[in-house]
Amino acid sequence: MRLQLATWPQVDAYLAGSDAVILPIGSTEQHGPTGMIGTDSLCAEAIAIAVGDRLGVMVAPTLAVGMAQHHMRFAGSMTLRPSTLLAVMRDCLVSLVRHGFGRVLVVNGHGGNTATLQAAFAETHIELDLLSPRPELRTRVLNWWELPKIDALSAQLFGTSVGSHATPPEVALTWALHPELADPRPLEPRVAPRSAFHGADDFRRRFPDGRIGSDPSLASPELGRRLLAATTEEIAAIAEVFFKAE
Repeated sequence: MRLQLATWPQVDAYLAGSDAVILPIGSTEQHGPTGMIGTDSLCAEAIAIAVGDRLGVMVAPTLAVGMAQHHMRFAGSMTLRPSTLLAVMRDCLVSLVRHGFGRVLVVNGHGGNTATLQAAFAETHIELDLLSPRPELRTRVLNWWELPKIDALSAQLFGTSVGSHATPPEVALTWALHPELADPRPLEPRVAPRSAFHGADDFRRRFPDGRIGSDPSLASPELGRRLLAATTEEIAAIAEVFFKAE
């Protein structure tokens, strides 16, 4: 069940039997010349909905803009300050808690969000600790591409050309969702360079087309469907334990 497609009586009825909710979060940022700007949010949302359908768990609306300051030299990218993202996540968590959601699994599609999400969890728990009675809240974030089985599958499918941005796994997953937009043309260089970077200007200088260490031409809608199925299976198994834990 998707929260934004439900009525409030339907949410009330759901909460009578479950306090579980899945909250997808991504980013709106460049993903190289052939990857969609909404890649991180599209991936997180598709995975969250698939897991929610499998487990019968409510899925909250996707937070589609994240912390992407280092991509801001590429047209179309959008970013929130870490402090803004923290406040948005905190407000979303508190809103869910007020209605009785007590277990929130965040499916994250963007590595730049991770530190801020953990800080937002801490801020929210500190705030709730001041209340009496103290509302129940358990939180967990899963970066889908870092899951052990998905990491292994990505290496099997794409070898050493996965990279760390505009990667073939995430690009393939979006092409599975929108095959009409698939663009598997080879890029030059075929595998993008890798290095550390600091700030948006340095990112653009080191990675002119936006990729880091990746070859997205290896992606395909078929492989994306395979990755989505595997990710759904792995996250559903983790989520089932999380939602039932004492």
